[in-house]
Amino acid sequence: MSNDGVDTSRRRFLITATSAVGAVGAAGVVIPFGLSMNPSARAKAAGAPVEVDISKLETGAMLTVAWRGKPVWVLKRTEQNMKDLPSLDSTVADPHSDVTSQQPEYAHNEHRSRDSRANILVMVGICTHLGCSPTYRPDVAPADLGDEWKGGFFCPCHGSKYDLAGRVFKNVPAPLNMVVPPYKYLSETLVLVGDDKGAA
Repeated sequence: MSNDGVDTSRRRFLITATSAVGAVGAAGVVIPFGLSMNPSARAKAAGAPVEVDISKLETGAMLTVAWRGKPVWVLKRTEQNMKDLPSLDSTVADPHSDVTSQQPEYAHNEHRSRDSRANILVMVGICTHLGCSPTYRPDVAPADLGDEWKGGFFCPCHGSKYDLAGRVFKNVPAPLNMVVPPYKYLSETLVLVGDDKGAA
């Protein structure tokens, strides 16, 4: 069969135009799909380490920052708080932090913090019972918590109690000490929560 008299330029134009439209359509599907595989800026930020300036943190005061969608407390304990910790060993369930999953190795001590700044407590502010956020109760021997209370954290949801190292008291619903996240000092006044790589 002869192609004499057939306009092949029109056929080529239609093939080229159809191919171009198809390529644009494919890119319109593939590019958003590929981008959806990357975490969003919000998702990246949610897991990113958080810098905390403690230069204005007064003794006995606590500040809260968000890390991975959780509250993280940074508390500057008093000298008396530090002296009281060993005296609570008989009243807390895990006085020596033997459940190692609850803190990094460098916080496996009675004050549950880095030895270089033992009076600074960095801790995830979530009760280990059902995930409520306990209340900071620095008062000593209040009527509702008893004569042995030397300051700590009280969970209003089900009554769990923790001392000022986040160690859980005996005979409360919470089974474990509160979690100490990875952290390190970038300077004398700057703490990086969520990363402890390269720190001593």
